[in-house]
Amino acid sequence: MRLVVDASVAVKWLVAEDGSGAAHRLAAGDDDLHAPRLMASESANALWRKARLGEIERDRVGALMAAVSEMPVHWHADETVCADAVRLALELDRPVYDCVYLALAHCIGAQVVTADMRFANALATTEHGDTIVTLADHARTRS
Repeated sequence: MRLVVDASVAVKWLVAEDGSGAAHRLAAGDDDLHAPRLMASESANALWRKARLGEIERDRVGALMAAVSEMPVHWHADETVCADAVRLALELDRPVYDCVYLALAHCIGAQVVTADMRFANALATTEHGDTIVTLADHARTRS
């Protein structure tokens, strides 16, 4: 299955937290994983936030970020989907950075896999509901 992975899943590859096991199984599985380059910046921001809150040691952030380029995804340039992402953001009243993942999924014929329940729930009742799957639901269908 072709999947676009968002930063909420990527961070689980870097830091042990709820859902990390499912994220690691996703990475080790046979799905074809994709991500926009935006995911690297969003992952960096999430790690900064975790360090700021004392959830991870500040001196680990650099090493964790170095692992981002080794993530098991096919990287895509953001500028190829930004126009569609803005259109979707306006249509759905969602942040553009969330819609970059959705736009990429539409572009390459994939689903977005996310651990962001707010994003998944916001799309569930729209015409894009079939384009998003939660990490937990994906894990359940693969076990």
